[in-house]
Amino acid sequence: MNLTISGHHLDVSPALRSYVTSKLDRITRHFDQVVDVKVILTVEKQKEKERRQRAECNIHVKGSDMFAESSHADLYAAVDDLVDKLDRQVVRHKDRLQDHHHSAPKRLM
Repeated sequence: MNLTISGHHLDVSPALRSYVTSKLDRITRHFDQVVDVKVILTVEKQKEKERRQRAECNIHVKGSDMFAESSHADLYAAVDDLVDKLDRQVVRHKDRLQDHHHSAPKRLM
């Protein structure tokens, strides 16, 4: 898995980098065919302080691409919300790959 963490208008500290990687381990635990992950952390200059910190992520898995973004007053809370959204998308993608609707044909003896 290729992981790219970049920051716009902020420096990505080693503590923030390790926090993002530890949270993204949850996604690879559910689905191990993740090819590429790109995380962008941004601090916007908005007048309202509530949605100032933003985290967005592109995930390339075998078969499709997924995108999620989250905004919050705290960057760590934005990362938590982002990973929750991505986790739901990855689990849904995994369920689509596994075909649960067709049962094996019964043999007549």
